[in-house]
Amino acid sequence: MTKALAGTRPVLQKSARAVPRLILYLLLFGVSFVFVYPFLYMVSRSLMTNEDLNNFMVVWLPRTLHFQNYATAAKLMNFARGFRNSLLVTLVATLGQLISCSMAGYGLARYRFRGRTLCFFVVILAMIIPTQTIIVPLYLLYAKLGWLNTFLPLIVPAFLGYGLKGALFIFIFRQFYSGLPKELEEASQIDGCGFLRTYAYIVFPVARSAYMVVLVLALVWHWSNYFEPSIFVSKADLGLLSSGLNNISNALTLSADTLETVYDINDNNALNNAVVMAGTFMTVSPLIVMFAFLQRKFIQGMERTGLTGE
Repeated sequence: MTKALAGTRPVLQKSARAVPRLILYLLLFGVSFVFVYPFLYMVSRSLMTNEDLNNFMVVWLPRTLHFQNYATAAKLMNFARGFRNSLLVTLVATLGQLISCSMAGYGLARYRFRGRTLCFFVVILAMIIPTQTIIVPLYLLYAKLGWLNTFLPLIVPAFLGYGLKGALFIFIFRQFYSGLPKELEEASQIDGCGFLRTYAYIVFPVARSAYMVVLVLALVWHWSNYFEPSIFVSKADLGLLSSGLNNISNALTLSADTLETVYDINDNNALNNAVVMAGTFMTVSPLIVMFAFLQRKFIQGMERTGLTGE
């Protein structure tokens, strides 16, 4: 009897450890489904015909895969032009913020100067105040500078430590540099290195994790930015990919004659919710591909920049 009880103890112990793990997996599955559900819904709807959309029996799996929705969405969005403009603005603005925000964060973390606390307070304030509240002064400023209907309002602020989410990026770099030992820079200064050489050869290689976090966040936010381009850029030739989704929404309200004249679409039933979903998927698909390659380094960078509370 004693041997039988002793033999069941390991089984009970394993079961006791398995129950919390099972509960954890169920919770993770439920939380992940909340985030994955909109994406699955978008892909499923983007492949449906007009008949499938109006058939209440068809919920997830379309009866026929209608890839023509993507061709229609690409035509309405002018996908090639929008992709080229979005790629240009995203890459240049991201490069500008990597340079300017990293140096601003390094200065706030390492140098002691009068007004340093005030500067950091301004950075925190810029993180809190939304862009929508200062969009009118920005518009008037860019109008006086002659920057409207150009990419300058989207690119130049990025090289000045501002731009889209620039204050957050300065904060990330500042937090990371504050945790670095000062002995590294002091040793380089003893060897006769100035600021630029110390930053290029000592600080930059160590801060690759912080750069990776800012790189991914900047690429995502600049690529999907819709508000500022819609305010400062109104020329069709300079339209970004995110702004092209507005063309699909506008096309849904047009008459059949206007669709055929403007967009060369002679079937009014070709425009529906499936085309909107197809255009949305085409817009976010480059971000999905990018994150698939950078997710491991991005997560490692989040752990090393002090953003996880460790």
